[in-house]
Amino acid sequence: MEENALEQNDIEVVLDRELRPSTWDEYIGQEQIKQNLHILLSAAKERNHSPEHILFYGPPGLGKTTLAHLVAKEVGANLKVTSGPAIEKVGDLASVLTNLLPGDILFIDEIHRLNKAIEEVLYPAMESGVLDIIIGKGPSARTIQLDLPPFTLIAATTRVALVSSPLRSRFSGGVHQLEFYTDEEISKIINRSAKVLGIALTRESAMEIAKRSRYTPRTANYFLKRIRDYAQVHKKDIAPPLVHEALELLGIDHKGLTGADRRLLETVATKFNGGPVGLNSIAAALSEDQVTIEEFNEPYLIQIGFLDRTNRGRILTPHAYEHLGLEVPVNRTLL
Repeated sequence: MEENALEQNDIEVVLDRELRPSTWDEYIGQEQIKQNLHILLSAAKERNHSPEHILFYGPPGLGKTTLAHLVAKEVGANLKVTSGPAIEKVGDLASVLTNLLPGDILFIDEIHRLNKAIEEVLYPAMESGVLDIIIGKGPSARTIQLDLPPFTLIAATTRVALVSSPLRSRFSGGVHQLEFYTDEEISKIINRSAKVLGIALTRESAMEIAKRSRYTPRTANYFLKRIRDYAQVHKKDIAPPLVHEALELLGIDHKGLTGADRRLLETVATKFNGGPVGLNSIAAALSEDQVTIEEFNEPYLIQIGFLDRTNRGRILTPHAYEHLGLEVPVNRTLL
């Protein structure tokens, strides 16, 4: 059983890799970022220099890692991948940097989770191409500088506010915000993924999936794979009714809300009269972590106009009541 689970996980990893766009033409959306990167990379290639350091930020699943892979492929460079949490000590960063070859690209995901001591070592590496290492302790301690080969740092974060200002300022190649996708863009991504997976999919079915995908390609691809499984088990073609059945089984409604999203809305509506209510009270009522609510549930609910975040707390909008099939309370507190 354990071997089967590991094998299944390996298959999912391979599938995710296959679904990742391998050319700029296959990468749908984020047009402004692509145009800026094209200019940056073309100019760097003409000068025969490594591209300047780049920072991508935005919610999970929008394509930050994919952009890093495409940049590396565009300039013909090796991509070395790590993450903020994986670099625990200054020695870890030193090991990564000293093993880079000229022209390599270092991709650090979730860079906001680097600790400050490691950031201090990263500054001269990015700015001057040197690594400052302190040898010894106390009065006998001394600093040596190691020259690093020319390299490009591409970083990604879901929480750009936690990236310190000195670090952000060193991304001279640009700090780029990835935007949520439109339903039409998500539909195109789903159609491309369906071709890669060998799935027959109508335009209507792709749009049905797109409408529930929270404007996020990763979510769309996850839904597509689960719908494929459902269709295979039930020996049915993928049509809009089957899409609805499969996603209902996953607890996803026609607006893309999960069971946790609906419980949050229902709790605010029934226990707190629609708000305003503080995040800590909502978390206590749901027995849920505040960070999970704030980072996973709330952004989408706010984006689709179901929840408002105010100085006095969270409040439900009339759209949320309509979606839940509830009437807006007459005595509701209005801000």
